[in-house]
Amino acid sequence: MSSIKRTICVILTVILAFVFVGQSSSARCDELTNDSIRKKEAEISEAKKERDSLKGNLTDVKKVKQELEKSKNDLDAYVTELDSNVTQIQLKIDDLEIKIADKEEEIVQKEAELDEAIRVQTEQYEAMKKRIKFMYEQGDLMYMDLLFNANTFGDMLNKAEYIEELSAYDRRKLDEYVAYTKYVTLCKEELEEEKGILDDTKAAQEQEKAALDELIDTKKGEIDRLSSDITNKEAAIAEYEAEIAAQNETIQALEAAVAEERRRLAEEQNRRYDGGMFTFPCPNMKRVSDEYGYRIHPTLGIEKFHNGVDMAAPSGSPILAAYNGKVVAADYSSTMGNYIMINHGDGLYTIYMHASALYVSKGQEVSKGQTIAAVGSTGRSTGPHLHFGVRRDGNYVNPWQYLSR
Repeated sequence: MSSIKRTICVILTVILAFVFVGQSSSARCDELTNDSIRKKEAEISEAKKERDSLKGNLTDVKKVKQELEKSKNDLDAYVTELDSNVTQIQLKIDDLEIKIADKEEEIVQKEAELDEAIRVQTEQYEAMKKRIKFMYEQGDLMYMDLLFNANTFGDMLNKAEYIEELSAYDRRKLDEYVAYTKYVTLCKEELEEEKGILDDTKAAQEQEKAALDELIDTKKGEIDRLSSDITNKEAAIAEYEAEIAAQNETIQALEAAVAEERRRLAEEQNRRYDGGMFTFPCPNMKRVSDEYGYRIHPTLGIEKFHNGVDMAAPSGSPILAAYNGKVVAADYSSTMGNYIMINHGDGLYTIYMHASALYVSKGQEVSKGQTIAAVGSTGRSTGPHLHFGVRRDGNYVNPWQYLSR
């Protein structure tokens, strides 16, 4: 084989080594620039800011309780102010739940990005090893062979220029490998930062849940303290009766307003209850904490009528519309807390009390099974539950007539 043919074979061997070993990574390598690294560094910086911001937004329960002391002598004002804080905390918990889900999805993407970066880096490394080995074994001989076997001076200059280009190519590949190594390091750092944010977010959610429970316990203690004070027993009983009267007054006023509206609006005159069974309004119910009917009041110690069914459930769990109807109230009162009242036609209404959040508004049509609110402990409530009431023709009736246990 002539020297020129041998040189051509050597050159082809070098080119093929990089074409076949490095072809899958070359596209990514070409894309990698200082901008990519700066972008990754900026993402890490933003992740650290997000982590710091998360810690600064947590509820200061001690400060909240100190503020509540100012209104402690007026139970209605105290409950209303405390419920405002409870609602805000529940919103934070819901928001953190969304952030946790988003962050978990983001981490999956970052892990895939890191895996791809490591794959490209490994391919670059293997290609460089082969190139270095080849140059160690053949480099000097190859260059000498190229130069000394030139047929003319111009041919020698052309081959010298090729040797220079080949060296520059090797330098670029080395620079790309160094840059990609830094990029992989940054990918790892960002992934660790994102995992730290996820851990902090989960911890923040647990802290907010603890804050929510602490405020609900605080309210329970205050309500129990006032209700069980022997010297104030008669006042407590009178207050309880006034509380129920206030609820009834609100409900009756709403019923009257609906009756007036029905007289004015033709579509309301056509609303009919078709006799179907209700869907269960509190699917996450853990137990019935208080039944409908006469029972010994838990704090007053006397027999009183309970006009609904109390369904104990976790804070934030869904409250469903029991049947198709129109929302005639979605509001707040210091006794009922956040409450909803739905008109199902033919004088039949359902009432949902003590919610932590309301998802529908007055005048809205709702469907059976639609999520309308979230379980809470707002108003005169001493723990998370749904007070579910049913009224027919202006009077409370047993909800179990319309529900299947």
